[in-house]
Amino acid sequence: MTLKNAELGKEYVIKSIVTNDEELDAFLFSLGCYSGERITVVSARRGGCVVSIKDARYNIDLQLADAIEVEE
Repeated sequence: MTLKNAELGKEYVIKSIVTNDEELDAFLFSLGCYSGERITVVSARRGGCVVSIKDARYNIDLQLADAIEVEE
């Protein structure tokens, strides 16, 4: 399942991040978004969602949310 389809307020574990952009991968890693890390979708908006990673909140677009695979 991807983060795009995640349930609001439920904590998930990042399984993998599937992008073809090394710079984006490095940026996400610097935010703490990498395999094995816990992530929660705080709110969903029309163009994206707000996620919580390591006590910080980030707004990500739906394309990026679809690239982040999560598991319960």
